Amino acid sequence: MDTNAAPDAPGPPPDDAADLGRWALTQFPIGIAVYDRDNRLVTANDEMVRLSGLSRDGLTGRRLDELLPLAPFEEFARIGDEVLRTGRAVRADNYFVSPGDGRERAWASFFTPIKDAEGRTLGLSLAALDVTAEYRARQRLALVNDAGARIGTTLDMDRTAAELAESTVGRFADFVAVDLLPDGGGAGGEAGRPGHDEAVELRRTARRWAVPEDPSGPGPSSLANGTYRCPPHSPPALALATGKPARHRGDEPAIRSWAADAPALPPAVRARGVGSLLAVPLAAHDTVSGLALFVRHPDTEPFDDHDLLLAEEITARAAVCVENARRYARERAVALTLQRSLLPARLSGHTAVEVTSRYLPATAQTGLGGDWYDVIPLSGARVALVVGDVVGHGLQASATMGRLRAAVRTLADIDLPPDELLTHLDDLVVQLAQDRAAQARDGDAGDEAGETDASCLYAVYDPVSRRLVAASADHPPPVLVTPDGTARFLELPPGPALGVGGLPFESLEVEVPEGSLLALYTDGLVEGRGAGSGSGLEPGSGSATDGEGSRLLRRTLARPPAELERVCDDVLAALLPERPADDVALLLARTRALDADRVSTWELTDHPASVADARKRVADQLAAWGLEELAFTTELVVSELVTNAIRHAAPPIRLRLIRDGALICEVSDGSSTSPRMRRARAFDEGGRGLLLVAQLCRRWGTRFTSGGKTIWAEQPLTTVA
Repeated sequence: MDTNAAPDAPGPPPDDAADLGRWALTQFPIGIAVYDRDNRLVTANDEMVRLSGLSRDGLTGRRLDELLPLAPFEEFARIGDEVLRTGRAVRADNYFVSPGDGRERAWASFFTPIKDAEGRTLGLSLAALDVTAEYRARQRLALVNDAGARIGTTLDMDRTAAELAESTVGRFADFVAVDLLPDGGGAGGEAGRPGHDEAVELRRTARRWAVPEDPSGPGPSSLANGTYRCPPHSPPALALATGKPARHRGDEPAIRSWAADAPALPPAVRARGVGSLLAVPLAAHDTVSGLALFVRHPDTEPFDDHDLLLAEEITARAAVCVENARRYARERAVALTLQRSLLPARLSGHTAVEVTSRYLPATAQTGLGGDWYDVIPLSGARVALVVGDVVGHGLQASATMGRLRAAVRTLADIDLPPDELLTHLDDLVVQLAQDRAAQARDGDAGDEAGETDASCLYAVYDPVSRRLVAASADHPPPVLVTPDGTARFLELPPGPALGVGGLPFESLEVEVPEGSLLALYTDGLVEGRGAGSGSGLEPGSGSATDGEGSRLLRRTLARPPAELERVCDDVLAALLPERPADDVALLLARTRALDADRVSTWELTDHPASVADARKRVADQLAAWGLEELAFTTELVVSELVTNAIRHAAPPIRLRLIRDGALICEVSDGSSTSPRMRRARAFDEGGRGLLLVAQLCRRWGTRFTSGGKTIWAEQPLTTVA
């Protein structure tokens, strides 16, 4: 213990201590007031007097609701009465303009009872603490969190811009505008930014105003084509040139001059005036995509540096979303171009059917899928109608769709029946899955490496027999509408999805009256109208939905006959009032039939004399059709094909001529042996028949049936009969 320490200094005399306390209360930087039992003011320090905007004498002896008959002060008087009655302290948090300050502030008001030694309440004290800084910090944090949740909900640039404006107007600014560069951005780095002396063209993408515009006042700005030009050195141009956000006061001469006739500001905003302004570029990944303007009117507290940082943070989040949307739009355009290039460019020119089609890509959120369709001419004037759907979305699905369509065309060229064609297509999809699995093991596969399942519907229509043969690989069944208006789903045997492997496919054969309508489609057409997931087809058709979509499709197709283009539009309007969530492919075909006078059929014996008989019959028929110029070549073709059937095949032998868009010669027999074209040696007596047929005809081939095979050859018509 230090015995040499100076003794404690004596405290002030009692009267001095009382004065010191009064001075401390009077000069305390927090507003403090004391009220008696009747809730009337006894005394108040200087800060409370200043905040009230009244004199000290005007305050003394008055209740708060008598002094200032405003909402918060009426509430304060009520709270004071409650504290005097209960003897319990109360805290009230309010945000209002104090009369003596003239600014909106956040206040924490503490109402504390004053009690004597026995605990009786003699009055109360009111302490008003300015918590504006803390309040605004919480508001900014809440705004950042809310904006983060609301901005970027889609991959649409315009929608993202609107979300930025909607999340900040009112709470942060009186007027918000988001303007994008017309090309969607892409100016990266210093070299990509406009210079300080360059005018900038912007596209007004979104704008929001906290106060609804007065219809009788100045109208909205008229931006030609939604774009406007910012003059050099204007706030938008400077922000884009520097790539940095800027804060401006409305009383700056340059801002007053610019705001007077700035096309970036609607007339209604200019009429109320610009108190302060923030110009914040939308910059992300070294790319500037546009600009956000935040305006407060003169009667609103101007922006400060904290507000500038807040605007920069929120806008930076929006900029990332805008840039992601811009990149997605570019990739989507590439995928859509690829997909459309893989679909048939034209469907006209088929004599067996009249066709039309539609392809609708999915929404931006879902991405492009693998829906596809095709119409393939076959031998014997027949035609194949195909619709398929690859699981997944994006470039991988589009590429897989292209491979499947090419495979179907190749398999159709060898005239496989629908069930056999789907079996071979299933093998291909299985192989694709194995290849992608191997790529995944090697680390070379993309995100969609496992998406290899697909569905397909393959149907062949014969205008001579007027019969349709179809098989399905887990695909929605087609709709058949007969000329009398009866619409029904064809009950195809259920088949597995492509890629399952090892399971059989079965075909259904039905008679189709001339003028019937066939509708082939993907599940995206009907699933939007069904409950739950699935294709929206009826029970029993392989669907897990209630069938609302399928019933609506059937009713729409059963309407009185109309042009196919109109039918197609009616179907899409009825089932897809909004943009589909999944890709949609729709193929409509109205069947035609070949009249009996355009087809001639003869049964031949397996005797060599049948060759001459066949030649004569063909010559007579061509003369009847006015195709004498084709008689010589056709007789040669018939001679070779009939001779081969007699020598190498088995009866029954049938010869058929079809006059369609081409002259088709068919020879059918009971053998399943496939003919093979070979080059005969110089001294061989035979072996040149099929080579001769190939030289004389535009194309030829073989198709197999359950009872044998048919060899066909096709010649172009030189004269239109």
